[in-house]
Amino acid sequence: MGSMARQAGKAPVTVVYGGDPYLNGETVREQCEAALQRRPDAELVELDAATTDRYAFDEAVSPSLLADVAVVRVDDLQSADEKLGDSIVDYCTQAAADPNNSSIVICRHEGGNKGKRLLDRLIRAGANKVEVPDLKKPEAKLNYVLQCFDKQGRRVEPIAAQQLVDVLGGSIGELTAMCGQLCFDFDDDPIGLDRVNQYLTANAQVTGFNVADAAMAGHTADAIVKMRSAVEQGVEPVALIGALASKLRAVAKVSAFNAGRISAAELGMNPWARKYVKLGGWTSAGMATCIRTLAWADEECKTNGGDPMYALERSIETIATKGRA
Repeated sequence: MGSMARQAGKAPVTVVYGGDPYLNGETVREQCEAALQRRPDAELVELDAATTDRYAFDEAVSPSLLADVAVVRVDDLQSADEKLGDSIVDYCTQAAADPNNSSIVICRHEGGNKGKRLLDRLIRAGANKVEVPDLKKPEAKLNYVLQCFDKQGRRVEPIAAQQLVDVLGGSIGELTAMCGQLCFDFDDDPIGLDRVNQYLTANAQVTGFNVADAAMAGHTADAIVKMRSAVEQGVEPVALIGALASKLRAVAKVSAFNAGRISAAELGMNPWARKYVKLGGWTSAGMATCIRTLAWADEECKTNGGDPMYALERSIETIATKGRA
């Protein structure tokens, strides 16, 4: 993200475009901070294009009683009306001729086709476009975690990074905060899986993965004890089923990849992560049995009168014996 903040250079107007919403917001914040460092005499003005008219924008970029120039943050650029859009484009053209004495405008665009015509006009007028990465793919999230540690001069074990993604990958903000917290609280280099789990023990997904790991390793009794403890602590049985299913999918996908039935792109897993997936003893029939048992357990969890605890135990037993129970 720091490198993206430096890309703006001296362009009077910058558009931060698309990508992950959290990263988009962080990039805009960094752009504003960098602009204020370049122009310590400027004041920060925040506008929302969804509710701002052209007159408010013109006033924001003009000299005021407090400062000759401003750093103007414009959120929701894709929602700007035509007149506001015209005003921003006109300012971009005018300010490009004298960027050192002009206010700096930083716009946030959520991506997509809405407002694309305005974006294209701004780029033609000399605006700088900063594209934010999209972290939808697991591999992209994993690389992001590695970068978070690297930015702080630290390392993290790949399996620990994967655990962070598995548990917090749905919220890039939480994922970023956890990486920072781990670096702040521990001197370990690299940060290992035990440290990560130490901070994630209250998370249902961690508990689920611990149960699933024990089951996949063939430790039936240990997995059942962990499962019962998790449920007693309030973890929903369906969350445990989801973790078991995730581990089974990993075995099935790696097996298909090794057999040449799917590509590396379809597998979506780093080479180092594949080595943690143990295929020994698995058969197609055994995998099918485990999947059917999990589907039955899922139904038991979601229907009145079902017995999710019994179904979970049966699923764990079946997985621990690789479908031969």
